[in-house]
Amino acid sequence: MGVTTVVMMTSLSALERQIFDFLGFQWAPILGNFLHIIVVILGLFGTIQYRPRYIVVYTVWTALWVTWNVFIICFYLEVGGLSKDTDLMTFNISVHRSWWREHGPGCVRRVLPPSAHGMMDDYTYVSVTGCIVDFQYLEVIHSAVQILLSCLHECMYVCLYARALNPNDCIGR
Repeated sequence: MGVTTVVMMTSLSALERQIFDFLGFQWAPILGNFLHIIVVILGLFGTIQYRPRYIVVYTVWTALWVTWNVFIICFYLEVGGLSKDTDLMTFNISVHRSWWREHGPGCVRRVLPPSAHGMMDDYTYVSVTGCIVDFQYLEVIHSAVQILLSCLHECMYVCLYARALNPNDCIGR
């Protein structure tokens, strides 16, 4: 598996996640995904052009990206007092939730009449049944894939950069 393949998989995975976060109005992940795509491009440029500062930026960003994805996993699995029902991912500016909450595989969405006047903007009147996989597990899978790709990507970047500095000092001589 070449660097180009890993870069494409990382970029496509981040782009796919960006699209679904836009559909769910998840502003915090949208911002993170956007920065991730930019830093992946900078890291690739730094590796190809042998620019150590870009490699350092990418390495630091990868640590932050993995930490962010671990936070998302903890958020959706409700670890440590976190709750997936809060507006944390939307910066508390809307009542939107994960797009997968209502549109996951096998989910049947049914709109119920609101129970009280003035509750039209709330998602409490939407009933979702029959989901094959609950939305929080889909979000966890997305984050786990991001962590896996980031670690693989980082290893390949470090190996390429080490090979450029000393061609006989890297795996795959």
